[in-house]
Amino acid sequence: MYEDLIQAMAESANESNQKARMIQEYVPGKQITLAHVVTRPQEKVYKKLGLPDEYHEAIGILTITPAEASIIAADICSKSANVELGFVDRFSGSVIIVGTISHVDAALKSVLTAFQNKLHFTICDVTKS
Repeated sequence: MYEDLIQAMAESANESNQKARMIQEYVPGKQITLAHVVTRPQEKVYKKLGLPDEYHEAIGILTITPAEASIIAADICSKSANVELGFVDRFSGSVIIVGTISHVDAALKSVLTAFQNKLHFTICDVTKS
């Protein structure tokens, strides 16, 4: 659908010798859009992500809007399970944690429960790969 719109805009711009412009707006909702556990990742994944040198069984990934809520999620993760914070970005809403599979899974579930029940966020299910 969007590809057709973009192509139509480009054709229209070419016909009138004008450049096509696309404006994107970011409108955050109160939601967790991704909660994923990467089980037994290869060590090179850790290096590419700049995660701690010590190898762990799992990587947990969260994406949250508004982005500042990632700070709250990081706090909940670190208090609810024996995990290490690998990355927290209050500008993009990304949180990465590392630890055992069970602890990473527990930390993500704690975040989802707290955000849904206390902050009234829309949440997603925890997925695994």
